[in-house]
Amino acid sequence: MYVTGNASDTGVLYLTDVFGIQLLENKLLADSFGRAGYLTVAPDMFNGTPAVADINGQSGFDPTKFLADHSPNVTDPILATAIDFMRTTLGVKRVVATGYCFGGRYAFRLLAEGKGAAVGFAAHPSLLEDAEISAITGPASIAAADGDTMTPADRRSKIEALLLDTGIPYSLALYGGTQHGFGVRANISDPKQKFGKEEAFFQAIRWFNAWA
Repeated sequence: MYVTGNASDTGVLYLTDVFGIQLLENKLLADSFGRAGYLTVAPDMFNGTPAVADINGQSGFDPTKFLADHSPNVTDPILATAIDFMRTTLGVKRVVATGYCFGGRYAFRLLAEGKGAAVGFAAHPSLLEDAEISAITGPASIAAADGDTMTPADRRSKIEALLLDTGIPYSLALYGGTQHGFGVRANISDPKQKFGKEEAFFQAIRWFNAWA
C-alpha cells in the first residue's frame, strides 16, 4: 500500500492499471493527488505480482490468466480493506476513487450502493460492464482516448448512453491523439499525449472538488 499527501476529510483511493503501484508513473500520479490536497491511498491490487512491464513483448505474460487471477471476487475484498483502512486508521470521512485501465472498472464498481466510494473518476477504463455503469449511485467522470482500441467509438457511445440513463451527474471527455493508458503512461514528448495526461488529471481534480 502506498500512502501520500496530508490528512484530509476526503481521501482519494487510487486504483492502478495492471502494472500496479510498483510502477513509478503510478506513484508519481498518486503523489499529484496528494499535492492537490487529498490524502491518497494506493492499495497493492495485485499482492506484489502486477503485470510485467513488457506486457506486449516476449515475457511469457498471459493476460487471460492474469485477469482470471485478479477477478472482482479477488479484487473487491482488497479494495474494501483499503477503504476501511482509510476510514478507521487515517480518519477519512469521504472516499473518492480514481482508476486507470484495470482500476477504472473498479472506480465504477465502488460507486455501487454500499461499496464505499462517493465520487468516481476513470481514465480509459477496461473491462467495464454495462451493469457496473447502471449501478452507480455517485457522480462519475471518464477520460477517454480516441485511439483506445479497447473502447472504440461505438462502445464510448454506449457507455455515455448508460451514464445518461442513471440520472446521476456524469462527464465524458475525449482526448485526441491519445491511446489506451495515456492517463498514466503517456509519451510526454508528444504534445497531444502530454496535454491529454495533464488535462485528465485536472479533470479528476475538478470533478472531486465539485462533487466530493
